[in-house]
Amino acid sequence: MKTGTDTTAAIDFNFSWNSEYGTHHETYHAAKVNFWTDRLPDAIRQSLIGRRSGDVIESKFSAGELTPAFNRNNIFAVPRSQLNERLLRKNATVLRNGRFYPKGILSGLPGIFSANIQPFRCVGTDEKSIQANFNHSLSNHELRLDTTIKNIRAKETERGGTRTDWVETALTGPGMQVRWNGDATDFFSDNPFDRTDNSDDSAFYTRPRLVQHIDNQAIRVLTDMYATLLRSDMAILDLMSSWQSHLPENLHFKSISGLGLNGEELKHNPQLDAHTVHDLNKNPTLPFNTHQFDAVICALSVEYLIDPLTIFQEVARVLKPSGIFIVSFSNRWFPPKAINIWKEMHEFERVGLVMEYFLAEGSYEKLHTYSMRGLPRPTDDKYFPQMLFSDPIYLVWGQTR
Repeated sequence: MKTGTDTTAAIDFNFSWNSEYGTHHETYHAAKVNFWTDRLPDAIRQSLIGRRSGDVIESKFSAGELTPAFNRNNIFAVPRSQLNERLLRKNATVLRNGRFYPKGILSGLPGIFSANIQPFRCVGTDEKSIQANFNHSLSNHELRLDTTIKNIRAKETERGGTRTDWVETALTGPGMQVRWNGDATDFFSDNPFDRTDNSDDSAFYTRPRLVQHIDNQAIRVLTDMYATLLRSDMAILDLMSSWQSHLPENLHFKSISGLGLNGEELKHNPQLDAHTVHDLNKNPTLPFNTHQFDAVICALSVEYLIDPLTIFQEVARVLKPSGIFIVSFSNRWFPPKAINIWKEMHEFERVGLVMEYFLAEGSYEKLHTYSMRGLPRPTDDKYFPQMLFSDPIYLVWGQTR
């Protein structure tokens, strides 16, 4: 069967782009693209018609072709008197350079209302005003698109309803993870590493939690990424480990060491060759030799670190030259123990925060980011059908110099 106006198809939209800090890959799974009603740029729509399942279509787009082009007139000087103080208190004490905030905190601008949660970027501040950038975060980036046809189905009927703009959906968020004009984003003001519960972590994690923190579909995505980035001859450190490491079973690593807070959880992890109980928030020094590991992974835990910059320095120390550090996360966590700034940010801004950890340390290069969103949630998952989509997965990784 071929794609056409009488069919629908599941499609992966795989965007890649470059910044001065690294390479970025964004994948959005569109479960049901209707070629008759849904919105697609003509060039993309025409490239998808007449295709079979498994086909991959490669395209390149100049800056401003798939997103609105960058326009200096979309950067506004907003007097501080026009900030909605009530909404501002819910989002930030002070607006910080490079950070994103909902447009609803601004008043007196055409088309902006208090319920508007679409983000803008603060790109400058002084005593009297702030500079609000309304441009799309990818407006000045060239984009490569690899479109993969996953499966095709004949339409039984054609009904009215919503029309999805798939490119807009896929590109909502990507781009927020990089700096503005080369300046470090101000993530580190306003006590960002405070938490709702600042008590000893070892007490919070005394009871083993042998539960999955993401669904099985998301785990497969993470495992597949590990299979792409890691090799069998590596000595691996699983940082902030638990009862699962999500490493691919078909790679037989030289060794896998786990460091975590709960000994019972670590003992239940069948992939670990050795484990160490260690509280990084109490002592960020890693109990390992310099240049001991080929790769360090940190899955679904970076949001709990209260001294991440020191820990990223320590990871660089225990990694061999050109060793890889892979950090992954989703949009689920234990709220009392997550750092405050993590809970305030857009999901792609969290990618930017982790990138700043890598950049601030100075020992890493060849940075990459990756996102996967839109996959269907497994029907046997306990949150289905209340949640139809799989947990999103975000990765940031780099190599030691």
